[in-house]
Amino acid sequence: MDLTQGTQQVKNSRAKKMMLWFGIGGLIMSFAGLISAFIVSSKQRMNVDWLVDFQLPSAFFTSLVLILLSSLTFMLGKRALQQNKMQMVTVWLLATLGLGIGFVYSQFVGFGQIIIDGYNFTGPTSNITMSYIYVIAVLHITHVIAGLVCLIVVIYNHFKQKYNSNNMLGFELAANFWHFVDMLWLVLFLFLYFFRYII
Repeated sequence: MDLTQGTQQVKNSRAKKMMLWFGIGGLIMSFAGLISAFIVSSKQRMNVDWLVDFQLPSAFFTSLVLILLSSLTFMLGKRALQQNKMQMVTVWLLATLGLGIGFVYSQFVGFGQIIIDGYNFTGPTSNITMSYIYVIAVLHITHVIAGLVCLIVVIYNHFKQKYNSNNMLGFELAANFWHFVDMLWLVLFLFLYFFRYII
């Protein structure tokens, strides 16, 4: 495929999508590094202070359901946009926003549960295992908040009637990033949940 072909608009669209995928690739490597550090630390600290029976907060299960549902509503919003059903686009975008906010809230509830269990991020009541979970979850929340900002921009542009079935670039970029943070939490959650059974 010749990347120099096409109109200027097509070239700009292709470049923006490529930049997003490069960014996502960098984020994947960052979280892969965190997971690697988690695994290495578990081996080094296994007989020192590593928790082998840690439990993820129940709120993290709730947040998983919320973010998976939010990805579904974003997909339904994109489908509605492709069909120029603007009222349904509004419904699905607002539903995605609500679910995304619910995800962030449930994550903070989960941190509260960790603290109630006696584990803080630092200090005498901290533990290396739970500190890793703090770091991984907080970094992910940061990216979800970035996704929420993108979503709010999309909602604003939607109300300004910027998008239609022939002009979906901004919508698609935000949707792709949102689906990425969705799948990222699924992978992180499954890793943290099942890792304790294989060490």
